Amino acid sequence: MDATRTKVLISGAILLVVGVVASGWRPYDRTTWILEVAPVVVLLPGLVATYARHRLTDLLYAVLFVHAIVLLVGGAYTYARVPLGASVAEWFGLARNPYDKLGHLAQGLTPALFSREILLRGDLVRGRRTLRVVIVAIALAVSATYELIEWWVALALGQDADAFLGTQGDPWDTQSDMFCAALGALVVLVVLARPHDRQLALARTRVLEVVDAP
Repeated sequence: MDATRTKVLISGAILLVVGVVASGWRPYDRTTWILEVAPVVVLLPGLVATYARHRLTDLLYAVLFVHAIVLLVGGAYTYARVPLGASVAEWFGLARNPYDKLGHLAQGLTPALFSREILLRGDLVRGRRTLRVVIVAIALAVSATYELIEWWVALALGQDADAFLGTQGDPWDTQSDMFCAALGALVVLVVLARPHDRQLALARTRVLEVVDAP
């Protein structure tokens, strides 16, 4: 089982490396691509390096993989020009490409699930209600930090930052971005909490089996 799991994760890592190369082959805007894809380039080696000692749950690895794909696609086209988002905007008569909202949903979901796993594994928070509050607070803090980064980039690059900001003329873009991040955190608490608990319990069982092995 562990061997199969490892092979799947290695395949996923290889796919992401290929995805980074494909995304950066001819991106719409090179600066935007660097800024959007940087988290994947930084975190992927870290996840590989820590796999042997600090394995995450399969659910968290899957969420990280999907989030990485969202970033790679957004980096290649810029969020305002992703074809899928343009099609969705046309289908529903939207005034703007909504693909960036998917990115911000993931920006709340991924940190929420990641923090939930760290907090539960380390037994760092007492009480489920407190845990939920902390998880949402962490997700919103990550979202707010990203909005600050967007602001700093805009100040540094001026007009060249438009593709990275992806506001598309929406004066409430920052607020709606953080709202989407909050929704992502709520998805973790309402939809993913139970399957995540099952996987965490399975991970603890595997650790005990290793410890008790002769």
